[in-house]
Amino acid sequence: MKGLLLILLVLFSVIFVAGCTDEAGSQTTEPTKEVSIGYVLWDSEIASTNVVKKVYEQAGYDVELKAVDAGPLYQALADGKVDMSVSAWLPTTQANYWETYGDDIVLVGKNLEGAKIGLVVPSYVTIDSITEMNDVADKFNGKIMGIEPGAGIMINTEVVIENYSLDYMLVPSSSAGMAAQLTDAYGDGDWIVVTGWTPHWMFVRFDLKYLDDPEGVYGGEEYLGSLARTGFKEENPEAYAILERFHWESRDMESVMLAIEGGETPEVAAKAWMDANQDTVNYWING
Repeated sequence: MKGLLLILLVLFSVIFVAGCTDEAGSQTTEPTKEVSIGYVLWDSEIASTNVVKKVYEQAGYDVELKAVDAGPLYQALADGKVDMSVSAWLPTTQANYWETYGDDIVLVGKNLEGAKIGLVVPSYVTIDSITEMNDVADKFNGKIMGIEPGAGIMINTEVVIENYSLDYMLVPSSSAGMAAQLTDAYGDGDWIVVTGWTPHWMFVRFDLKYLDDPEGVYGGEEYLGSLARTGFKEENPEAYAILERFHWESRDMESVMLAIEGGETPEVAAKAWMDANQDTVNYWING
């Protein structure tokens, strides 16, 4: 009888402790904090997005990155399939996407100012304007080396070819492919014209210049904007506030891009920048 009572007492104790553990666990377990970030595969946006990812991770979030082209990125934000992006190039480069989807997306703010896009050549090229390109088309092999089809700068370049009546073919590639072609041509002293933008590591590595655009097809000064899906601020005000405070300078972005171009992974390059700029990171997180 004593043995039976002892067994029952042990079983009751186990059940009681388990029940307390479950109750305590339910009281101390915090809900998972999650955000998703969409971005385009430009060197500049790879740099900024990985920094933002690391910032949110430091703030305790699980972060999902989604790499897409510019058009699908805007559509995903409008449809609520991603929470945010820091990859908007406005007001000119991605104007067509903003016109299509802007009513269903929140423009949180500018995260980098003083950006620019246009046709870029090595400084040793002896022309200075798009208006001179037809005179030297043979030196460029009649080609403008581009990036991903559908990118805003590619759409603008198609307009440039038409407006300036250029005898050139726009050759699509990728951000990395364009940079590789520029690197090879520059090393050999060959003429090349590419769809370029700043901030970009190639302007630090090489002596380059923009060709003048008298008709202003590429617009003037651009800014990089932070976007959020509708409802994100109300559902996750803490995460929205971090995005709202995120702002840095061209030199910051270029340093991360240079580290990646030099062989570091985007994650390592982003972490190194953050380690050197913790005061800025703490402000983004805590205000």
